[in-house]
Amino acid sequence: MSDAQISAYADAAYGIAAAEGNIGEVEDELFRLGRVLQTNDELRGPLTDAHLPVERRAQIVEDLLDGKATRTTVSFASMLVSAGRIGDLAAIAEAMAQRSAASRGETVAEVRSAVPLTDAQLAELARALKARTNIDVTIRNVVDPTVMGGVVTQIGDSVLDGSVRTRLNQLREAF
Repeated sequence: MSDAQISAYADAAYGIAAAEGNIGEVEDELFRLGRVLQTNDELRGPLTDAHLPVERRAQIVEDLLDGKATRTTVSFASMLVSAGRIGDLAAIAEAMAQRSAASRGETVAEVRSAVPLTDAQLAELARALKARTNIDVTIRNVVDPTVMGGVVTQIGDSVLDGSVRTRLNQLREAF
């Protein structure tokens, strides 16, 4: 899907969530669902299978999210399934997060870590990133078991790799 289409879907999701008064919640739910779809072939397969009827694919999303997400998120995800765009959800959610953060004068940082970071760790990291970038930062923590320790932070095109693996590699190269 083109960047313009992703932006259009992200703007639509943002507008609907703003009208419903639940931007933060919808943004978080779409982000999490997008991550699940990226990493779970058993779920992504049926949702993107054009051979399954659209109604069945939409029902899968509704059953999956029932009681776990806002009605806004469920409806938006079902609409993406119907439009054949559910595979683009991660990119749409990211664009929505960027749009939402920009409306607050912030930027979004994706922080990958082996385990979920605590609220205190996220707050400290946000302070450190603000000191480095001179802008408020909204952090999206992604649990990534390939990160052996430490964190890998991406803000836009910039990557700050503070993982143990990278530090060990740097030590190997130095000697």
